[in-house]
Amino acid sequence: MACPHVGLANLATPTFSDSVYREDCTLCFDSIDEPAGLDVCLKCFNGGCAGDRNHAKLHSDHRKHPLALNIRRARKHVVRDEPPLKMSKLAIAAETEEDRYDTTLTVKCFECGLNDIDKSDPAIATVVDAVMKANTFSRKEEVKAWEQELTTCEHILTLQQGPPQKIESQDLGHCSKCDLKENLWLCLECGNLGCGRAQFGGVGGNSHALAHSKESGHGVAVKLGSITPEGTADVYCYSCDEERVDENLGTHLANWGIILAERQKTEKSLTELQIEQNLRWEFSMTTDDGKELKPLFGPGLTGLKNLGNSCYLASILQCLFDIPAFQERYGAVLDSASSLADPASDLETQLRKIGDGLLSGRYSKPDSDVIVSEHSPEVPHQKGLQPSILKHLIGRGHEEFSTMRQQDAFELLQHIVKLITRSKHAAGQMDPTRAMRFVMEQRLQCLGCKKVRYTSNEHDSIFIDVPLEQLPAEEGEPPKYKPVELKQCLDIVTAPEKVELTCSSCGSKEGFTKQQLFKTFPDVLVVNARKMTVVNWVPVKVDVPVIVSDEPFALDAYLSQGQQPDEETLPEEQAAASAPAFVPNPEALAMLEAMGFPRVRCEKALHATGNSDANAAMEWLFGHMDDPDIDTPVNLTASAAGGAGAADPEKLAMLDAMGFSGPRAHKALKETNGDVERAIEWLFSHPDDDGTADEVPDGAGGEASGGEVGSRNLPANFQLQSIVCHKGTSIHAGHYVAFIRKKLGEETSWVLFNDEKVVKVVDADEMKQFAYVYFFKRV
Repeated sequence: MACPHVGLANLATPTFSDSVYREDCTLCFDSIDEPAGLDVCLKCFNGGCAGDRNHAKLHSDHRKHPLALNIRRARKHVVRDEPPLKMSKLAIAAETEEDRYDTTLTVKCFECGLNDIDKSDPAIATVVDAVMKANTFSRKEEVKAWEQELTTCEHILTLQQGPPQKIESQDLGHCSKCDLKENLWLCLECGNLGCGRAQFGGVGGNSHALAHSKESGHGVAVKLGSITPEGTADVYCYSCDEERVDENLGTHLANWGIILAERQKTEKSLTELQIEQNLRWEFSMTTDDGKELKPLFGPGLTGLKNLGNSCYLASILQCLFDIPAFQERYGAVLDSASSLADPASDLETQLRKIGDGLLSGRYSKPDSDVIVSEHSPEVPHQKGLQPSILKHLIGRGHEEFSTMRQQDAFELLQHIVKLITRSKHAAGQMDPTRAMRFVMEQRLQCLGCKKVRYTSNEHDSIFIDVPLEQLPAEEGEPPKYKPVELKQCLDIVTAPEKVELTCSSCGSKEGFTKQQLFKTFPDVLVVNARKMTVVNWVPVKVDVPVIVSDEPFALDAYLSQGQQPDEETLPEEQAAASAPAFVPNPEALAMLEAMGFPRVRCEKALHATGNSDANAAMEWLFGHMDDPDIDTPVNLTASAAGGAGAADPEKLAMLDAMGFSGPRAHKALKETNGDVERAIEWLFSHPDDDGTADEVPDGAGGEASGGEVGSRNLPANFQLQSIVCHKGTSIHAGHYVAFIRKKLGEETSWVLFNDEKVVKVVDADEMKQFAYVYFFKRV
């Protein structure tokens, strides 16, 4: 029986720009590997499951697209007599899908109820062939993950070299400032040799090439040991702080007597070192006696496949979907697509898809593609869910999260919270981020007249700076740091501090005391531990153990008591205190100047980061080297606008001193939870925003739109529930995993989520050393 729906009206051929969802369903994670396979719409290329959920039929009924291509595949079992090799270079494997799978294709019509339409029909055959040859959505992401796109820059294109000269020794000697003979970088402008940064794998370096760049202003250097006869090499632009490509490398090297044809690569490239580092950043997956930890399976025990530098996303998602409010809101897939024209572009749908995938246990099963042998565990790990669509939606339009580079897990958490908070919440739907929100109250008191001012700000997380006290270490051993109690960090955050403000009420220049305490506590308290120091002028993350008990502990002592009856309030019109001449922290200023930074830049960095921490100022400097006004002195006598309920006047004064004032400054601080550095970045990235409040769409915010968040009820007991841990010297590299407290049968145990690997943790001490983001639940 011929199908009357076969025709141009119901068929379309995918173009290069079309996304073809032929791997898994857009509403759930049922895929082409399921017995019933996946139905790909032959009109819009949506993927719908064909099993018991039958989301393909739901799509067809809603969109009136009757024809679909059913794809089912089964893994070809190949017998291996040796373990597979690890990937060692940036390349997409040449093995094709045909080499790995047996694939079955059938064409069906939902309206006619036909399940085996002749796919050799010329009208259908072309479309089917195009659908199967088109890049899938996840494949596009995979290619991006493994392709490193390097470009040139203006500093290379306008490079002016010194007079030609030949470097005498073919081994090119040693660093001009130390005795290192490897990891040497040649300045392409003047021929100076300087050692690079210390690198993963024991490669030494004292950053003398970077120091030369700062002293001379020369930006472009090449790593000598990476030069190949074919003309490739590691080229780095210190002015851009990026790895680059030099199209005229041969000519530029010849200026210093280096002939490409005579060179041989003798050292690993930056890319190779990065891959080697990512392969080796492994959290222990074995017991003390060397036995492999057994994989776990079941509801709430589902892993996420690494899409290429996506472990930061996987770890945050695992912790978020352990929160009851997220489970309640997103724990089940949508059973109706009546309001969705394109489910792959709807954040609510994709959050429900990931919620069902992680929580249901439907996909938490051993990878059937893995052949058990003496080289593999007795029970293979999971295949892992691919959150490709959700990753795309979260990163869409974002400068960093739209890339395939490793990112800061905590910044991603803040971004996701903002997306969910601003999304449309239907009547009766709860905003799950409300469980994380609380209010901090700041008390400002003049040291002269003793008058006070209280302001409140809503937060969804809190930063703690971890004190660094390096312990004696044997020569050659990595530095170790004294463990710190969490209470000590909280004491620092909530301790009174003196700020340099002139009181407009009494005219006193003695300053103010400022203290922030909790006005309310959340159901889930998120804490970001900042552990940064400077090594060879480079800010690096260090692993300082923060001691956190597994038992509940009280935060009652950190609850603000509010304004007392005997306290006199600063008049509202005078709450906007004028900031006196800014006095840089002398100790921090001296440290920065000793590192070679000009005084103007040091003052500017300290002014922008709170005037207390040289490390924070150092980070700010490295992130703002290319600012056009980096060497413009700060207006250190500007006044801060304020008022009742306004942002911190000291922070407003900092922004005002940099040329940002009025509603824009207020909004920037509001958008970044009062973080001055992030507020400045927000202002630069939103030049057209006039500071007016965003209009809240109808239904947005749900119940969270009214009333104060959090609770003042005591006791306020909290218990550590989950941790995002990080290994690596930078939050933008290395590896992220999640440790979550789970109920396993009759016992409660820590569970490690290492991408797709999910195992019970026998010894949880390691996780505390590398903890980066903590999630505490109120108990």
